[in-house]
Amino acid sequence: MQFQVTTELIEQVQHLIQIEGKDRLRKMLSEIHFADVAEIISELHLSEATYLIKLLDSEKTSEALMELEEDFRERILDKLSPKEIAEELEEMDSDDAADVVAELPEEIVEEVIAEIEDEKHAEDIKELLAYDEDTAGGLMAKELVKVKETWTVAGCVREMRRQAENVTRVHSIYVIDKEERLKGRLSLKDLLTASAKTHISEVYIPKVDSVNVDTEGEEVARIMQKYDLEAIPVIDDNGVLVGRVTIDDMVDFIKEEAEKDYQLAAGISQDVEADDSILELTRARLPWLILGLFGGLGSVFIMEGYEEALAKYKELFFFTPLIAAMAGNVGVQSSAIIVQGLANDVVKGSLFNRLLKEISLSLISGVTLGILVIIFGFFDGMDLIFSFTIAISMLFVIIVAALVGTFVPIILDKRGIDPAIATGPFITTSNDIFGIFLFFSIAKLILGF
Repeated sequence: MQFQVTTELIEQVQHLIQIEGKDRLRKMLSEIHFADVAEIISELHLSEATYLIKLLDSEKTSEALMELEEDFRERILDKLSPKEIAEELEEMDSDDAADVVAELPEEIVEEVIAEIEDEKHAEDIKELLAYDEDTAGGLMAKELVKVKETWTVAGCVREMRRQAENVTRVHSIYVIDKEERLKGRLSLKDLLTASAKTHISEVYIPKVDSVNVDTEGEEVARIMQKYDLEAIPVIDDNGVLVGRVTIDDMVDFIKEEAEKDYQLAAGISQDVEADDSILELTRARLPWLILGLFGGLGSVFIMEGYEEALAKYKELFFFTPLIAAMAGNVGVQSSAIIVQGLANDVVKGSLFNRLLKEISLSLISGVTLGILVIIFGFFDGMDLIFSFTIAISMLFVIIVAALVGTFVPIILDKRGIDPAIATGPFITTSNDIFGIFLFFSIAKLILGF
């Protein structure tokens, strides 16, 4: 049965903290998984959470810290001394430790790293901090198992035992040459079945997928997904094996990117959380609201230019929200599909073919919806020519909105701008303006005002 963090458990932990029941707390939490410990900590007040982090063994709390929300983790770390932070970092994999150090105030970073007793671990952390966080170098961990092609199987096994002590999960065994360049990978089956005196060069598999330290995180994710990899080695420009990216780190990266894209699509310009300050939330949301305001004012100016037409055909005013809504909806649908395709690297081939495809889809949708409008007009007693005007306007608006929603993300992607920005207010606002302009232009052409 899955462990449950209940209100009663939280209250019990809080009571033991209040009476300083250290031994009982250690015993209670010693057999609980670190993810559940993290859930307990997240339910406590800051002072109580800090008390637990200081009380429990760093082997468990270091894992629990990585499960906490970033903001809450930062607040806890702010209550710890550089030496206490270093003790937590000692128990973390190098990539997690580098992520934590990157969150620390600059004035204490050097002091914290200086407190780390394992000099190799400290050097690994500093190396990882030098890479962009969204590249393979920034995502990788230094811990891995590597063997040289000149070793015998017996020597390889001895060395693997030594290295594996510092590796949480051994996904693969990598083979390198004397210059540390990646040569291939070693199958555990081949290792176990080979003679003890056999050299690794005779049994290793030379074909191995790898990425450069500067490879973008999205590309790393695509490669790992395509080839169903649990881990992928990372090399530098000289082919030297410098680390590996594991599937758990990739899942975290994909989750963060999805959250960013979702916020961009919703019109939020920076990464924020629900419990962030009013100022931070306002700065993230207000720019797009201002864009929406100017877009709305643009629509007002367009309608003012057709004031006489609205006086003669006042029914046009009542259909304006319908046209704007259809333009916005079609544009968001088209852009969402393209953005998803760009993220999965499936938007390929001729742009002309994609143009024809979008026009075909738009024609089908526009004609279908236009017929429904004409049927509605018939039962509502509207003049046939007026219903036809609305239907034709909607058809052209849908075609233009689909094309804008399709090609704007592609253009943004080619210019190195996150195309997710095109699935939110940007597309909606622009298509509202285009839609209303087309609506009145076509109505003027057909109705003759």
